[in-house]
Amino acid sequence: MTALFNFQSLLLVLLLSICTATYAHYVFPGIIDRNKENYFVSPIWKAARVGERLSPYVSLACVVMAALTFMG
Repeated sequence: MTALFNFQSLLLVLLLSICTATYAHYVFPGIIDRNKENYFVSPIWKAARVGERLSPYVSLACVVMAALTFMG
């Protein structure tokens, strides 16, 4: 089953992509900021912005998702 048909998997993929994009922006800020108008890099830049600005909520969501994954 793909992540599109399972809400928990879709949420997990979304959280992991936000966390990965935020880390990539932290490590390579010039590449992502320079190419933020690019078709491929634009969603990564937007996910990095969400991860930076809402970091307490994203980290809380990651902890909750980890707990749900371990329990289920």
